[in-house]
Amino acid sequence: MATLDGRRVRTRAELMDEHGLGRSTLEKWYRERAANGHPEPVGTVGSQLAWDAAEWERWYEARRARDVPTGLATRDELAERHGLSRHRLKQLWADRASNGHPDVAHRAGKALYWDEAAWTAWYRALEERPAEEAPDDLVTLAEAARILGLAQTSVTVYARRPPAGWPEPARVEPLGGGRVRRLYRRRDVLAYAAAKG
Repeated sequence: MATLDGRRVRTRAELMDEHGLGRSTLEKWYRERAANGHPEPVGTVGSQLAWDAAEWERWYEARRARDVPTGLATRDELAERHGLSRHRLKQLWADRASNGHPDVAHRAGKALYWDEAAWTAWYRALEERPAEEAPDDLVTLAEAARILGLAQTSVTVYARRPPAGWPEPARVEPLGGGRVRRLYRRRDVLAYAAAKG
């Protein structure tokens, strides 16, 4: 974070990154500053306008309090409250088709908000999931069928005639009599299910 005359400042690019806001939203707020009280810039960093970090944060929090229903939290707030990285939260959101991540409860520009109570309950359940359901565990075709919500007989042909996008086995174990057991990585089966959608 840059400083101007000894005070911490943020450029529009930093505000976009830190708050998940779009440039057009920030520009609109600035254009409408006479009506909405948006702070004036305190100078420039390079060729970019810069705002006093503390002053802008106070203004933004007051705006959020008016615009966002209570009980909602941003990704950054969830990360801070649950001791997770922003990257981990983005991964969980990207894998929502397979992990049941709660949907967004509110959008303000590009900023996403989740119902904090629902998200916390979901995350606790995810963390308490039995170890046998870890993403890197190997599963049989029968277990893959359960994950996909299909009858066991539906996936038995997948080994001989795999559908488009079906993962390669992570391991093949000989069973005797020329038969083999194909084991698939749980995360690959979940990715197939998400892609099939």
